[in-house]
Amino acid sequence: MKILVIWKALVSETYHKKLKELTKFKDVELTLVVPTRWGNTKLEKNYCEEYKIIPRKVVLNGYNHLHWYHGLEKVVRQIRPNIFHIEEEHYSFVTYQAIRLTKRYNIKCLFVSWQNIYKKYPFPFSCIERYNLENADYAIVGNKEVKDILLRKGFNNERISIIPLGTNPLLFRRIESSKLKSGLRLEAFTIGYLGRFVKEKGVIDLLKAVSQLKCNFNLLMIGNGRLRYKIKAEGRRLGILERIRILNSFPSSQVPYYINCMDCLVLPSRTTKKWKEQFGRVLIEAMSCEVPVVGSDSGEIPNVIGDSGLVFKEGDINDLYSKLKLLINNVELRMKLANKGRKRVLNNFTQEKVARETYKVYQKIMC
Repeated sequence: MKILVIWKALVSETYHKKLKELTKFKDVELTLVVPTRWGNTKLEKNYCEEYKIIPRKVVLNGYNHLHWYHGLEKVVRQIRPNIFHIEEEHYSFVTYQAIRLTKRYNIKCLFVSWQNIYKKYPFPFSCIERYNLENADYAIVGNKEVKDILLRKGFNNERISIIPLGTNPLLFRRIESSKLKSGLRLEAFTIGYLGRFVKEKGVIDLLKAVSQLKCNFNLLMIGNGRLRYKIKAEGRRLGILERIRILNSFPSSQVPYYINCMDCLVLPSRTTKKWKEQFGRVLIEAMSCEVPVVGSDSGEIPNVIGDSGLVFKEGDINDLYSKLKLLINNVELRMKLANKGRKRVLNNFTQEKVARETYKVYQKIMC
């Protein structure tokens, strides 16, 4: 099978592991169309022995659902794939661009959706969504809520498979303190956050919760976003600014080293009218590193964590504080959750498992 994959996230090397796993199936011949740049991130990987990588310039770079690719039709004519794997939402313009080409060249196609809130889109997205849903051969969704939404929009139940995100347990693993880069490991109990600095991620809730802790702690916050300066201002107001360390985002290959500097990782997401947590990839990365996780009950977070971490009521600062206090004071609980988290990832969230389930979808499409 010739498979053509298009996905903006492939600018990051981390996301290539699933595709490497797919090439282990002998009848899969893989080609990736990747952006030369997405937002401020330059393409990290432009060559691989297992598959072909075709970098392409993106029009409206950084706009999730409006962007499209220069020269995509030329790539399709050159590769002539059996299946066009479109790792983009069903209402995105790039999905429309790709599906139109599959109809023109008689190619099977699938899209991937993580939209877990039912929405009615304005023109032209309403027309794009309708066209894509009517012409796609298959859909991969991240969780049951997404599947229910597609069913409500009229997509065929027999043409949907639920496949969550996966991680690489060989990359995301426990790293001994002696092997961490100098200056990364902090002396006090380190509470970590890794993600966007935006309101819906609950970063201000996290500051308010940790400010109630009486013990010695550090808060390591890694990411970028419009709340960066508010985090500093709020930290100063709460009297904990000297305990906060803020770092910019960095290459994906370095993420495991920073996660291993944490004694626990917190994902305090808050549901809004337009968004709720779709998965929380950083949770499985931390769990794979044997770092205990604490997450809110927004969206898919409780289903990802299961019984391998602690869940608090979103927006409830006192509940988050109590969960953090429990972890800090109970070494045995931290060790138990660390072990359970790693096992949960190995059983449910590896890139190998994701690739195997994706391959089954390919087989189903080609039947």
